[in-house]
Amino acid sequence: MTDQANAKFTPRVFSGIQPSGNLTLGNYLGALKRFAQKQDEGVETIYCLVDLHAITVWQDPAALKRQTREAAAAFIASGVDPAKSILFNQSQVSAHAEMAWLLNCVARIGWMYRMTQFKDKTQGKNAENSSLGLLAYPSLMAADILTYHATMVPVGEDQKQHLELTRDIAAKFNHDYGTDFFPMPEPLIEGAATRVMSLKDGTKKMSKSDPAEASRINLTDDADTIAKKFRKAVTDPEPLPETIEGLAPRAEARNLVNIYAALADSTPEAVIAEFGGKGWGVFKPALADLAVAKLAPISAEMARLGNDPAEIDRILREGSARARGIAQPILERALDIMGMVR
Repeated sequence: MTDQANAKFTPRVFSGIQPSGNLTLGNYLGALKRFAQKQDEGVETIYCLVDLHAITVWQDPAALKRQTREAAAAFIASGVDPAKSILFNQSQVSAHAEMAWLLNCVARIGWMYRMTQFKDKTQGKNAENSSLGLLAYPSLMAADILTYHATMVPVGEDQKQHLELTRDIAAKFNHDYGTDFFPMPEPLIEGAATRVMSLKDGTKKMSKSDPAEASRINLTDDADTIAKKFRKAVTDPEPLPETIEGLAPRAEARNLVNIYAALADSTPEAVIAEFGGKGWGVFKPALADLAVAKLAPISAEMARLGNDPAEIDRILREGSARARGIAQPILERALDIMGMVR
């Protein structure tokens, strides 16, 4: 389906983040910062804490509740305004699970087995012990998107395969039932640091599960911790190159330049124009100061919100009601199309 065919649908952005705790700088630059920007671009924005996805592996119930509220606080502290965007947790809108079953019956099981994340998580003897949800969750992800007739989905490079699957499922539904009911959602991949790498190894993605605390910037880190981690970030001995091409073989340098560019709403080329030829003794303190200016207010606001869980719950409850208002009619129409007596 072309963009022209998508024109019949309301321009709508949907994205979700798993509430698995310890959101990082990578989550902020790759997702949350962009989410806040999108809500001022004249399109509907719907953001979801995908707690149903989280339970594809066992979760401690108390921890899941705490992490869901913490993730909601991170959205708000990063600039997502619940009055401008819909912010909610997935399990409060039953249409997600209902649509997922309908799409389970459209999707082919071979498609699920080809998902690289499933293959990565189910090597060897783990395959037989994995939950059925872990295999089927890309279909739930498709339901998350299609239940709102979303036309745009901000995704990282590692999620492009799942969005392509969503388009395949939508296309098969439309073909099987002779309709153009579902749009073909388009990926939004943009910005200088959509993939933030470890501060200890520029070839590895920054991860909240990395045992080395110094490898990442947590959104809950205070100003002193943020500055210290950037000043101690692994680099090579050479100064920054004079041209952008000089960054290509230097993973750590490239990562720090990309982070600076993204935090400054600039470009790597502009960063090199300013700092090219200068040593790390100049660049790292500048990066640390910039990161503290941008991130310390977020951690402070998250701490404030974390002390008022009832307020977070109110925001999620109101967001869920607004989400249901969009999702339920779309679910009802899908049921009609598939022949369910209503």
